Amino acid sequence: TSRLCVFQREMFKLSNKEGIVECNDCPSSGGSDAVKIVAVDLQAMAPLPGVVTLQGDITKLTTAQAIIGFLEGDQADLVVCDGAPDVTGLHDIDEYIQAQLLLAALNISTHILKNGGTFLAKIFRGRDVSVLYSQLKLFFERLTIAKPRSSRNSSLEAFVVCEGYTPPDGYTPTMCNPLLDHSQCDWHTLTGVNRFIVPFVACGDLSMYDSDTTYPLKV
Repeated sequence: TSRLCVFQREMFKLSNKEGIVECNDCPSSGGSDAVKIVAVDLQAMAPLPGVVTLQGDITKLTTAQAIIGFLEGDQADLVVCDGAPDVTGLHDIDEYIQAQLLLAALNISTHILKNGGTFLAKIFRGRDVSVLYSQLKLFFERLTIAKPRSSRNSSLEAFVVCEGYTPPDGYTPTMCNPLLDHSQCDWHTLTGVNRFIVPFVACGDLSMYDSDTTYPLKV
């Protein structure tokens, strides 16, 4: 958390931001009446002036709905996710769980982030991280991988800065995500680009694409 706070001060000036959501993180202490800040963590957090704190799991539907409801229809300029699993030492498992936490935060972001907004999240740069980059590039114009000076060089930990939120044409945010309560979610009911994008972002599923069909590229 301390690394992320330093990182935020180095890369962003938040004084003009209107809405900030911080997932699994110690919230910034500069709360203001002109700024809406909500901080979410599994553990209880000490109260801070101007900051709404939610204790919950961002992979749970109820927590996602609480975050969305807090903004009351407003959209966020910035979503920050510093969530990380309790590492097991089995790198493949740790990297996978970390990626799923990031995708859960991304899924919430598609409901609340304004066009042109920024998403900042912790990542573990494992051998399959390129799939994660591809998932994020569907929604953002620019991706930057940054490593704070306080992070050990030997660590896989880094942060991905996703700027210029621009969802694909025709994309409709949905709570269909394997980490959320999707018992009532039927992917076969999805239409348009959602039929392709939602399964790919949720679990890297490319089966909706037909290998014999040519698809237009958004360039």
